[in-house]
Amino acid sequence: MIRTIGFPGRYIQGPGAVQTLPALLNELAASRPVVLMDDIVKASVGELLLAPLAGAGFKVKELRFGGECTSEAIEQLAALFKPGQADLVIGYGGGKTIDAAKGIARAHNLRLMIVPTIASNDSPTSRLIVLYDEQHRVARVDRLIRNPDVVLVDTAIIARAPARFFAAGLGDALSKKFEATQCHQAGGLNFFGTPSLATARLLAERCYDTIIEFGLPALKQIQQYGTPDDNVERAVEASVLLSGLGFESGGLSLSHALTRGFSDHPAMSTFLHGELVAFGSIVQLVAENRAEAEVQAHIAFCHSLGLPVTLAQLGAGKATAIEILRMATLTAAAPYIDNLSPPADAARIAHCISTADAFGRPTLS
Repeated sequence: MIRTIGFPGRYIQGPGAVQTLPALLNELAASRPVVLMDDIVKASVGELLLAPLAGAGFKVKELRFGGECTSEAIEQLAALFKPGQADLVIGYGGGKTIDAAKGIARAHNLRLMIVPTIASNDSPTSRLIVLYDEQHRVARVDRLIRNPDVVLVDTAIIARAPARFFAAGLGDALSKKFEATQCHQAGGLNFFGTPSLATARLLAERCYDTIIEFGLPALKQIQQYGTPDDNVERAVEASVLLSGLGFESGGLSLSHALTRGFSDHPAMSTFLHGELVAFGSIVQLVAENRAEAEVQAHIAFCHSLGLPVTLAQLGAGKATAIEILRMATLTAAAPYIDNLSPPADAARIAHCISTADAFGRPTLS
């Protein structure tokens, strides 16, 4: 049986990592980089990336990301320069900026470097491009032919960002152990179209264990000081590298399938991906028929990180049974919903959402 695992060409992490950009571009024989970032990133940390490149004499073409990663937005951005005018795309920002940069690189068949400014989800290391519609709902997922050439994570920049983003990244990563396990047990395929290697599942398990050990002290470090320490370094390694490798090469299950349904709700669509996945992981444990004590322990840990554990915390406290069933119906149409045991149709998913919500409520009292 053929099994596949994928990695970025190089992963670099640490405070001040952006200072290595000129030498790294020279090593890659790239002299005409395109940098994609949004207005907030440019105003807050743009010069941290642009200054080293300018100081080394690189001619940088800047592209402004408008905020939503749609097919139309990528086409418009890719049309702003011609083939031969650039040799590398740098995605500098959060998840949607990163995915848009992937789309631009694919359109021109260019090398790709990802420089996340927040550690809010697992997008940096993967080939996946999550596309949305104008209503902020997930529309489809496209793929690059290879993983990014370089993922460069400057933890000094990550630590400066609002702590909510950091917590969301932990929430996104916490699910990977459960999802990769379910995918394997169900005989499902990863995002390379094959069963997972044991290595991928080990990475997903290590991701979970690392967050349990370092996640909360890392979050407190960022909240209090806004600078990285060893706890932050370990937690970032988990939420960016281990989480990305674990999901792409290990496979997904209900926790991420639920984002299809959750993002359709007008209030829930405004929340961060990792916040939706965190609540989704609670729903998945319920769907796996885990003991209530185990589910409650997971709820308590998510709550300690400031992650939502009820529908009310996601703006949907008054969701009707019909609205919950709609979330569940959209979830049941996700491509990896079959990676779950026991199987779940829309009615059972709706029941598990309501049960997870009920389990979480006492935590808030």
